[in-house]
Amino acid sequence: MSSDIILQVSGLKVSRGGTPVLDIPELSIRNGEFLSIIGPNGTGKSTLLLSLAGLMKRQGGTIIFHGKTVDNGAELLAFRRRLAMVFQEPLLFDSTVYDNVAAGLKIRRIKRTGIRSVIEENLALFGISHLSSRSARKISGGEAQRASLARAFATDPELIFLDEPFASLDPPTKESIIEDLGRAMHARHTTAVMATHDRMDALRLSRRIAVMGGGRIVQIGTPSEVMHQPVDETVAVFVGIETLLAGEVRGSSGGVLEVGVNHQSIYATGDFSPGERVTCFIRPESVMVFPPGHAADSSARNVFPGVVTKIQPIGLLFRVQIDCGFPITAHVTQMAMDDLHIEAGIRIIAVFKATAVHVIRAPNR
Repeated sequence: MSSDIILQVSGLKVSRGGTPVLDIPELSIRNGEFLSIIGPNGTGKSTLLLSLAGLMKRQGGTIIFHGKTVDNGAELLAFRRRLAMVFQEPLLFDSTVYDNVAAGLKIRRIKRTGIRSVIEENLALFGISHLSSRSARKISGGEAQRASLARAFATDPELIFLDEPFASLDPPTKESIIEDLGRAMHARHTTAVMATHDRMDALRLSRRIAVMGGGRIVQIGTPSEVMHQPVDETVAVFVGIETLLAGEVRGSSGGVLEVGVNHQSIYATGDFSPGERVTCFIRPESVMVFPPGHAADSSARNVFPGVVTKIQPIGLLFRVQIDCGFPITAHVTQMAMDDLHIEAGIRIIAVFKATAVHVIRAPNR
């Protein structure tokens, strides 16, 4: 095992009622990294997190922490003392915020003379020093989650597990807590694993992202790899790729592919042979839109006239669906919508670079 790997699992299997729900052949967690586990609800994210923390019975597999196998008994207890866990619900005790942050230290029988300074440091770390004497029942949801994080960090864990920690928070509160958590992670050099269904939360914090499907890790890699180079259509859809096009490679020259899609040619980068069936993935953020006749100056290889078929607001952007002889989706700002007078039925030019097209071999149907 590499010296920078602090936790490694192999052959991890979990079943419920005789039905397999988790099957992880191998997973390694590196010292100081933030690994996010993402995927739709019901894919096994929380089950994996609880299994890694030794809080769920497994039907098979080995967990190794710092080179030592974690079994039941003394080894498991020693392992748990070196980690902390934060859940979606803060699960605070009916006592003051101070006493809640102190709880983990008291359980570990830390001497009272050393507790106060540690508690005060972690209250300050998450911006809740002013709530120290407040009842945990009289603070907001965001303040409660800050107290839960402060309690976890107060024990100085080597490894922290976060199970959907921001799911019940409003956007401004979530943004603030994520910023403080990121700062705390950097300051303490703590290793973390987070389960979340929100890919944007994962992007904010992670060094690596694992995508789960059907109780398995379908893909694991850097945020850029997962978001821009998904291994299959399931991952592509979950990470926000909205244009998936089936085609056939017509030719290849200098690393640039010509892919036939609905009697048209899309240019992409990749290493495929003529005649291979492929699927092209294009992120909506990579598609630029222009009025007819105004895309000539673009250096992009892919320039397609089309007709706007549908418009949907998505937060501060608009999802614009375009029929170019094949369907393609762009995300467009309000300013661009106004400047180009974009509405359903108008003609428009969709433009995207060859490097913006991710190509995989088409699955066998």
